[in-house]
Amino acid sequence: MKVIITGATGMVGEGVLFECLENAAVTEILLISRRPYPLQDKKLRELILPDFSTLADHTALLQGYDACFYCAGISSVGKTEEEFYNATYKVVVPFANTLASINPQMVFDYVSGARTDSSEKGKQMWARVKGKTENSLLRLPFRHVFCFRPAIMKGFPGQKNVKTIYKLAAPLVALFYPQKTLTLQQVGRAMINTVRTGYPKQILEVDDIDELAK
Repeated sequence: MKVIITGATGMVGEGVLFECLENAAVTEILLISRRPYPLQDKKLRELILPDFSTLADHTALLQGYDACFYCAGISSVGKTEEEFYNATYKVVVPFANTLASINPQMVFDYVSGARTDSSEKGKQMWARVKGKTENSLLRLPFRHVFCFRPAIMKGFPGQKNVKTIYKLAAPLVALFYPQKTLTLQQVGRAMINTVRTGYPKQILEVDDIDELAK
């Protein structure tokens, strides 16, 4: 399969990229990033987009892909709701809408996070914004849309972009709450399997991601 990955310069995207590079089911990878990713591989191509809203300018390049694994995102820490909404919803949804218009047979996987609020009315700002983003993505005319809600994640061996909090917290959480911990190998494998086998749910919590990765 041919896949598009966003966010390879961040923790989740880099882990998913590593799994796609190792997985024989993936034959071609297009990284869409705001800055170059320092890796060369025969599977890899790269599209540098400082502004994701210009995606439609590259329609010819985007033809024929089987999936997009959207792993890009920012932290809500220190952001107002408007700032986080503008950097999340107003980036992700137009990006996905453009891809859907180019290739509606594509599978679109979006990484939101555990405790995302589908009601869009909860107390946590980031969870409301992520919930609204998920809800809008689920209405787009792709072959399938899946929203991934991982919690604590352990980095892929050899990863550079692993957040310090995950380096410290993941081993402890895995020790006491192994059912809440995923490796990025599992996340990447589950994404690949959304294309290969599908899944009966569109919103994937930790247990669903674990099951789909098997």
